[in-house]
Amino acid sequence: MTYAAFRALAERLWEEIPEEFKRGLQGLHVLEEAKAEPGLVGVFRLGEYLDPGPPSLFGWEGLGRHIVLYYGSFLAVADEGFDWEEEVWQTLLHELRHHLEALGGRDDLIREDLERLRAFREAEG
Repeated sequence: MTYAAFRALAERLWEEIPEEFKRGLQGLHVLEEAKAEPGLVGVFRLGEYLDPGPPSLFGWEGLGRHIVLYYGSFLAVADEGFDWEEEVWQTLLHELRHHLEALGGRDDLIREDLERLRAFREAEG
């Protein structure tokens, strides 16, 4: 899949998400590069939820909340049977859950992600 096709897919799926779930988000960004997980060989972040946090925690007022998808990361993990639409959709929903939990003052998914990373690190030794 080309970057242009990936971007079009991501934007189409983004439009399918009801606006009430995107409340407080400044937008979706689809970047061409890959984002490797620091310290883990062959592990990539497909997407991220970016929340600068409140100014009291050194956040920047007005920067806003964003979801980012990394085309290069999807490309790095794609194999012959890779379902691009399903993977983009699942990544969007994952990052949207981060957003909704942040709005609700929850960190359940962050904890799940940290546990998954811990397991990857242990497996690598």
